[in-house]
Amino acid sequence: MGGTAPLDRTSPVFDYAPAPESRSVVDLRSSYGLFIDGQFVEPVAGGSFKTISPATEEVLAEVAEADEADVDLAVRAARRAYTRTWSRMSGRERGKYLFRIARILQERSRELAVLETLDNGKPIRESRDVDVPLAAAHFFYYAGWADKLRYAFPGRDPRPLGVAGQVIPWNFPLLMLAWKIAPALACGNTVVLKPAETTPLSALLFAEICRQADLPPGVVNIVTGAGDTGRAVVAHPDVDKVAFTGSTDVGRQIARAVAGTEKRLTLELGGKAANIVFDDAPVDQAVEGIVDGIFFNQGHVCCAGSRLLVQESVADEVLERLKRRMSTLRVGDPMDKNTDVGAINSAEQLAKIRELSDIGEQEGADRWSPPCDLPSQGFWFPPTVFTGVSQAHRIAREEIFGPVLSVLTFRTPAEAVEKANNTPYGLSAGVWSDKGSRILWTADRLRAGVVWANTFNKLDPTSPFGGYKESGYGREGGRHGLEGYLR
Repeated sequence: MGGTAPLDRTSPVFDYAPAPESRSVVDLRSSYGLFIDGQFVEPVAGGSFKTISPATEEVLAEVAEADEADVDLAVRAARRAYTRTWSRMSGRERGKYLFRIARILQERSRELAVLETLDNGKPIRESRDVDVPLAAAHFFYYAGWADKLRYAFPGRDPRPLGVAGQVIPWNFPLLMLAWKIAPALACGNTVVLKPAETTPLSALLFAEICRQADLPPGVVNIVTGAGDTGRAVVAHPDVDKVAFTGSTDVGRQIARAVAGTEKRLTLELGGKAANIVFDDAPVDQAVEGIVDGIFFNQGHVCCAGSRLLVQESVADEVLERLKRRMSTLRVGDPMDKNTDVGAINSAEQLAKIRELSDIGEQEGADRWSPPCDLPSQGFWFPPTVFTGVSQAHRIAREEIFGPVLSVLTFRTPAEAVEKANNTPYGLSAGVWSDKGSRILWTADRLRAGVVWANTFNKLDPTSPFGGYKESGYGREGGRHGLEGYLR
């Protein structure tokens, strides 16, 4: 084939075509009431607040704000349902309702995913592939336990506690709802749940799902509002169990509020997880785990791997590959299926991330972010990595709760463990190595409730989750998650 022109070996650059998910699958109301005793009702005092889209700052809906009088009505409804129907029902019958809810969650999964992304700001791929499937899986799992409680705790006589007051955060609104409600109902308790004020919409859609599943009135009640509403739920004298996921500071306030009462308490609080990479780790796999550990859900994850501990001999290589991988992350419209990093949940959270990042620079750490065009509307922060970090830096000690990674180095396994444990938190950790013996040696010495080996952020309804120290106490998920809702 003489005369053929030489091949052009320069790599073509292809851009992603927009792949937006349709909003039409969600029927947003202009306003939402409180869900009490199986009905949507107006608040006693008539208060309300707006919930907005973090990506665009558009108002999505007006939501009722519950006060103490509304919370009292919800607790009374939950107590009636507990006394008259739910606690009297067989575990087999309760399980049928949970199975029904799980199936409806699957049937309405696209609607739920779109609503979650609109209200929360997380990428639609994460809502679609992680949050909603895991929420349904929790209801399926605990539906199976509902008629087997006496086998879960042999030799004991497990009985429900009564009314559970539950307060959940804004980072995984639907998933945290499932973590809380599914085991409570399986054990025979009724629920008053307070979703976060910035992300109430998926909980209100779940209220509709409860009606669709013909759940008896009062078994699940949802009261929306801000901190005062949550305090009213926690302090109500007829609440038997309090379950909270959120910040350590609020967790302390709740612990003080229930001290001296007979209320049972489960707290799942903040974290500052160490992700440890040894010199024999599979580097490309570890880099993917690092990225997933800190940039998944914009770093709005209590178990995020926000401290990267790398063995000195491979630190340069790991950082080079990490920066290359970060340069491929797509930041932007959460409703686009190509998006990797969505919007920060609120202006308040964005201000906190900016403040701590600026302090990191002021204290001498080196800050790097890939070139990134952020949208002009909404709340945005680029994926960021800090090097030259010491354990004295605030960014290495405080929970930033955003897409910000602090990198430290170590020489020996003992030093890695010492640095990983040098934190008031103890929720999670990750270990990357080719040697199973090294992974087990390290995991055995880490003071963390969950330790992942050659992976990160893998959650399963059959596995218990919870922390040590200032990361809270009690466990959610698995058979252990039943104990907090039983006498």
